[in-house]
Amino acid sequence: MGEMCAEFAGTMILILFGVGVVAQVATSQDGVLGDHDSIAWAWGLGVTLGVYVAARLSGAHLNPAVTLALAVFKGFSWRKVLPYTLAQTLGAFVAALIVRASYADLIAAIDPEHTIATQGIFSTLPGNGVADVSITSAFVDQVVGTALLVFLIFALTSAWNNPPMANLGPFVIGLVVVAIGMAWGANAGYAINPARDFGPRIASLITGYGGAMRDQNGYLYFWLPIVAPLLGGLVGGALFKLLVDDHLTDPDEEQTEQVTPDGGREAVGEPIPEPQAQPERQAQPAAG
Repeated sequence: MGEMCAEFAGTMILILFGVGVVAQVATSQDGVLGDHDSIAWAWGLGVTLGVYVAARLSGAHLNPAVTLALAVFKGFSWRKVLPYTLAQTLGAFVAALIVRASYADLIAAIDPEHTIATQGIFSTLPGNGVADVSITSAFVDQVVGTALLVFLIFALTSAWNNPPMANLGPFVIGLVVVAIGMAWGANAGYAINPARDFGPRIASLITGYGGAMRDQNGYLYFWLPIVAPLLGGLVGGALFKLLVDDHLTDPDEEQTEQVTPDGGREAVGEPIPEPQAQPERQAQPAAG
């Protein structure tokens, strides 16, 4: 229960900052209160703060795609996958309801019919609701973006891969999300997190956005930011295992070497000591 509460709280913090900044930018006049860069930075900081909230108790996955990848590649308990996913989605849902209520007047002022014009505050759309981006392109984009996220999370939290210290890890993971937002935000709004998209999408649906499950062209779209990130997380995890993890050597098995008189090498001295790894729950923080 403590782990689920942590995942709920961490994801809620993430969405309060992420959806909140999009609401602020979307309802401001002429970009006075922000632009794309402020959105990217606020999402990244939201991830950082959410991870700090939840890391000690749950590992701060904050993302079903990360939870699934950890179960497949890092030995995370399969019996916790569904509870974590539910807690993450509920946290995102509650946070979106808070943003919806807080920004109700400003949203009504610019979009009283609650149309596609402000639906993007809560959930992602192909081409961010304005550009002509195909479903195929949006799907590929979400696979690539989430693969990047999971690959880098694994790289930053693997004990033998020279990761940042525990108290710096959440900040660096937040920077990963900022970078993804700045590089991979055009095609599909970089959901890269099924809970981040589906929870707020449901919140908007029940508070006046009748077309929340569809994109600007009227096609059912809610499934794409769920399926593509889950697949992308598995791709990123598999690539990290193939390209990096399988080649990392346990320092306990390494020894220093010296050159022998005949030009060969022989092991000498004590094995290289193992670095101080974090406890299991802290060694696998993640992002939304």
